[in-house]
Amino acid sequence: MRLPTLRKRGVPTEIGGVVRLDRRTKNLTKRLRPNEIAIIHHSDLDRVSAEALVAAGVSAVVNAVPSVSGRYPNLGPGILLDAGISLIDNVGDQVFTDIEEGDRITIDGARLLDSTGAVVAEGMLVTLDLLEQQLEDARAGLSDQIEAFADNTMEYLRQEKELLLEGVGVPEVRTQIEGRHVLIVVRGYDYRSDLDALRSYISEYKPLLMGVDGGADALIEAGYKPDMIIGDMDSCSDSTLRCGAEIVVHAYRDGHAPGIERVEQLGLSAVVFPALGTSEDAAMLLADSKGARLLVAVGTHASLVEFLDKGRAGMASTFLTRLRVGPKLVDAKGVSRIYRSQIKSWHLVLLVLSGLLALTTAMAFTDFGGAVGSLLTARLRDLAYWIKELLT
Repeated sequence: MRLPTLRKRGVPTEIGGVVRLDRRTKNLTKRLRPNEIAIIHHSDLDRVSAEALVAAGVSAVVNAVPSVSGRYPNLGPGILLDAGISLIDNVGDQVFTDIEEGDRITIDGARLLDSTGAVVAEGMLVTLDLLEQQLEDARAGLSDQIEAFADNTMEYLRQEKELLLEGVGVPEVRTQIEGRHVLIVVRGYDYRSDLDALRSYISEYKPLLMGVDGGADALIEAGYKPDMIIGDMDSCSDSTLRCGAEIVVHAYRDGHAPGIERVEQLGLSAVVFPALGTSEDAAMLLADSKGARLLVAVGTHASLVEFLDKGRAGMASTFLTRLRVGPKLVDAKGVSRIYRSQIKSWHLVLLVLSGLLALTTAMAFTDFGGAVGSLLTARLRDLAYWIKELLT
């Protein structure tokens, strides 16, 4: 596994600002405003969460628990430091009791001070050198994580072999999928750049657009309307759920679907899909079982690094799901890295000149064009005469 490259960048040690706090980082990022201080409870801070915190413009992140547990070299802390954001680790769970949302605090080194200057919490300031040492130590935990990943994979296969092999349990949906391309969007790694790189493909092939939870919001942000939304409905906005897309709620294997209550409160109907694993697995299995011709995945998890960084044992299911859908699956991850528009400014100049040349040639062979040409020639001749007279 390649460790993240950390660049030397200064991180301030004394910062003041308004506090926003939540035990679920993805919920918190929806409320954060620039220059605020985020208080989280997130062991093994992952890349997607860290990028969301950076995008929110926070000035500092305070974690109630260690951001690097040592299980594996996770990517999130390095992203925060590289963006110049202070990271205070392991301040303790009491911080959620002692500090309320909207409070104004000051961070002095590793201490959190209230408006009177009293210390309300203290942790550990994560520096670049400390983080590099933590990540190096975490490499020792990789073998255990790989073994656990393999065990989870076999357990998932035992419990879901009928769904994986025969599609048993896939619900009926009203959206026509058979024979179509299906673009499955997860709000994960590089989803924005990959969606942008796929604009020509989307315009030409008109694939069915399937958003996985927050991936549906990603489609809306990119200017598209999702045809289907699938997930446990914990990170998709109300306005997106009301966009008219068919809703499929990902439920536990026993049929319990916490997300259905939210959908019904919005006055909407939904199909329930009980399945182990992640919502992106359910999306792929649904599309494949209903006869999709091709699956194009955006923002999904593809490598072992990404599976571990997701921080979920259930990510082993994604490995088997990808084996199940096999040759139908095309991963769009990294498309933006290998494809760039090659149009340069001199290309545009040549295009304009060629257009003018074509227009001039066409006019030269018409009576109107000939008359215009003669008039322009006469005016140019007169102009040259007057210039000559002025010079003499």
